Amino acid sequence: MQKYIVVTGGTKGIGRAIVDKFAVEGFHIITCARNEKDLQKLKLEIEQDYTFSKVFYQAVDVSLPGEVQRFINYIQSLKVKIDVLVNNAGFFIPGTIHEESDTVLREMINTNLYSAYDLTKGLVGEMIKRKDGYIFNICSTASITAYTNGGSYCIAKHALYGMTRVLREELKGHGVRVTAVIPGATLTASWEGVDLPHDRFMKPEDVANAIWSANCLSRQTVIEELVLRPQLGDI
Repeated sequence: MQKYIVVTGGTKGIGRAIVDKFAVEGFHIITCARNEKDLQKLKLEIEQDYTFSKVFYQAVDVSLPGEVQRFINYIQSLKVKIDVLVNNAGFFIPGTIHEESDTVLREMINTNLYSAYDLTKGLVGEMIKRKDGYIFNICSTASITAYTNGGSYCIAKHALYGMTRVLREELKGHGVRVTAVIPGATLTASWEGVDLPHDRFMKPEDVANAIWSANCLSRQTVIEELVLRPQLGDI
């Protein structure tokens, strides 16, 4: 039976690596991002490289509740069973709480927390009915460690981690597995312009492979928290 994964922010970074990994394993992909051209390019590349995997997409700004609902409606219109949901979309603005703009926390919460909250609420009902499904929330080491210049990003990622822990408790009796993915510095667009060698960072593919491995465990087992860091430690 064909399986489906939903990945937000699937065109770049960790999201793209997850799309590639699950496509090579035979999943159909449902994804979103803000840039239509990036999504078109993703669909073309995935369907050329993995002819057994189809890509369904919608251009969405997940910081806007109405856009998230539009994406939920699109997913439901496909009338397919969602096996895996990865709440990956997010962004980072460095700064300190006492100096950053008054709008930064709201922007971070809207994108890094509310999008995951709303999408999960929109899709988890069917998982509960089937007593099957897996939810991965892409948190961050900023979810468990406060650091200077993390500001509102740390706040939002702490909140996402808290949401993930609550979901785990709520859904364990319904057969739905939930994992908080907690990666350290990963070589993505968030680190563009930083004067550090590439081998100081983790690869997005390593995060994707770890998620795939967690997904492959028996339904009797769940990795509640998946913490990954560069071998040489945090940056």
